[in-house]
Amino acid sequence: MNISIVGRHITLTDELKNQIQSTIDTFGKYNLDIISVNAIISQEQKNGKNIVTFEYLLNVAHQDTIVVKQRDKDLHNAIDIATDRVCKILRRHADKIKSHSNTKLTEVVISDEEDLVAVELEKLENEIVPIRLNSYKPMEIGDALAELKEESGVFKVFYDLDDNFRVLYKMKESDKYGLY
Repeated sequence: MNISIVGRHITLTDELKNQIQSTIDTFGKYNLDIISVNAIISQEQKNGKNIVTFEYLLNVAHQDTIVVKQRDKDLHNAIDIATDRVCKILRRHADKIKSHSNTKLTEVVISDEEDLVAVELEKLENEIVPIRLNSYKPMEIGDALAELKEESGVFKVFYDLDDNFRVLYKMKESDKYGLY
């Protein structure tokens, strides 16, 4: 990580450089590929008051440049607030990367409960026949009813126009149909 600390219209003391260096070192705890950090301190007078502007420019790999600018009357407050804001941005980015991690097939652990389900399905293999859902497109309930009557089946599984999973079935000993 390349670090540069620049002072504009202000003299940088060794104490101030060490404080900024220690705050920049805290960025390493997020395990991101930080290419460079630029800390820019500038001082200006507005309406007779000294205003200090502290700015961080971070170049992080695979992300746009992070720019955080903080103005305050006190330089140390500006540094602390800007550091907190950068830490928040880096934490969010690190969390985003961690939550999108993929699990390798070798890392998948099958629980005992899943094994029991597989054993139970093997017992019922001769009785249960898996059937693929033919219709993935949403359809109206009336169209599903017409298809069910046409196929002379017992049930029809489909998605309605509101993208709800539905089951239309013929009731026993009746010419009526039920809908889940």
